[in-house]
Amino acid sequence: MISLAWPWALLALPLPLLARRLPPARRAPGAALRLPPTLLPAGLAGPAGGGARPWRWLALLAWVLLVLASARPQWVGDPLGVPRSGRDLMLAVDISGSMEEPDYLLAGRRVSRLAVVQQLAGDFVRRREGDRLGLILFGSRAYLQTPLTFDRATVATLLAESVVGLAGRETAIGDAIALAVKRLREAPAGERVLILLTDGENTAGHIAPLEAAALAAEAGVRVHVIGIGGGADGRLGGLGLRLLRQGRGFDPETLEAIAARTGGRFFVAGASEALEAVYEEIDRIEPEAREARALRPRVELYPWPAGAALLLALLIAAARLGAWRTEDG
Repeated sequence: MISLAWPWALLALPLPLLARRLPPARRAPGAALRLPPTLLPAGLAGPAGGGARPWRWLALLAWVLLVLASARPQWVGDPLGVPRSGRDLMLAVDISGSMEEPDYLLAGRRVSRLAVVQQLAGDFVRRREGDRLGLILFGSRAYLQTPLTFDRATVATLLAESVVGLAGRETAIGDAIALAVKRLREAPAGERVLILLTDGENTAGHIAPLEAAALAAEAGVRVHVIGIGGGADGRLGGLGLRLLRQGRGFDPETLEAIAARTGGRFFVAGASEALEAVYEEIDRIEPEAREARALRPRVELYPWPAGAALLLALLIAAARLGAWRTEDG
């Protein structure tokens, strides 16, 4: 089936006829050089010149094709049902100044807390096939980098490109949780999950972390927290990651209280099997079968009338140029 995306553009069709009905512009006496019709080139003669009429019809046809192209004709296919199932998960990643502390050893070299977060969360994103993911980056302020989306590649790319201090050097954990709650309110009940990765020392923001946790609990958002920069020495999963020391700025009490208040769990990046425990906890949430979306494939057809109008314009221009040369010869 062929349809027009912008049918209102067809209102421009009668513009040439309206232009012909406008009164001619007044000319001051002697302001123009008038030539007899017999001296005009054949392609530019007025109504009395019979040679002009075919080109006028071609010009009119070119105008109709241009208007049709501007209306965006499309071929619309039959609706295709796309079943949807999964979870809605929001990641809130701390990129404040304290996240540049080099507390970890990864692949034989010292790395910052943010590098650890990017490694952990990147692996998390790659494994969440079928789920919708969103990304919040926060420092002194919290920003939504991506809304909930099935495009895991974009989420992973934006996470990998994040740098310390991009959102300020301080840490607004409460603002990040509040922003996540706002974005997850429309998700089905039971699916609203926030994964918070931070060192836990709140130093900025308009709302305290525990107040934001209360809002999350009221909205049915479960917050799982991964604390960065503290805990006992150990390896994390199969990533070869080892915590060298417990750095400054780590506040496990606040992080644990946030998780407990929202029905989530608290993990420490440095304790053995922490990330696998997060995976298992998320996987316990049964994927929600959502209403199937009917998608109709669309193919844009406007290049065809636009191309035909261009060819007609070139044909008219070539014919008139030839007429001029004939007359000059």
